[in-house]
Amino acid sequence: MARYDEMMFTAAVEARQDGIASKGKFASRYSQVERQKIGPDEIAFLLNQSTLYIATVGETGWPYIQHRGGAVGFIKLIDETTIGFADYPGNRQLISAGNLDGDDRVSVFAMDYARKARLKIQGHAKMLDAKDHPELTLKLMDEGAKAPDRLMTIQITAHDWNCPKYITPRFDAAEMTQLVGPELSRLEARVAELEAENERLRAGQGKQE
Repeated sequence: MARYDEMMFTAAVEARQDGIASKGKFASRYSQVERQKIGPDEIAFLLNQSTLYIATVGETGWPYIQHRGGAVGFIKLIDETTIGFADYPGNRQLISAGNLDGDDRVSVFAMDYARKARLKIQGHAKMLDAKDHPELTLKLMDEGAKAPDRLMTIQITAHDWNCPKYITPRFDAAEMTQLVGPELSRLEARVAELEAENERLRAGQGKQE
């Protein structure tokens, strides 16, 4: 695995850092061997995401960002440094696929809005025809899903955790159900108790009359 700072902190970047007295501030952090490896925390984070943002660069030199998403678990672990997922038909522009034919480098942003966590990844990606890789297709498909057109694999070269500052928490439907569900169940049970008590009171009042 490469050091994130050695890959991303170019002379121009360091000149900017020097201007705000932050040059060299991150050296001890990135020099830690543990931080350079993809470990269980990073893998668990990636395998529990429902969305990724993937940047490629085309022949014109312009970057392009593509969103890929699915149910939690759509990202699969291929080996200790490679992740992948089944790629289904979209708008059929195939910009990411075309860009990868000329330059396989990608920058990936994995965001967990609910927990205010984000992981940045630099790596090398491939866009494969699913028909040419039947075993890998079965590995990357979700159970019961239709066969994909393509497969994307990303070999992770470097990574870095971002701070949670300025991330606005957002929750999807499943997360909201998990958060609100217990309270709704409690309220529903209380309503049922009150309705039953109301019926008993009415029944008692009827007998007195």
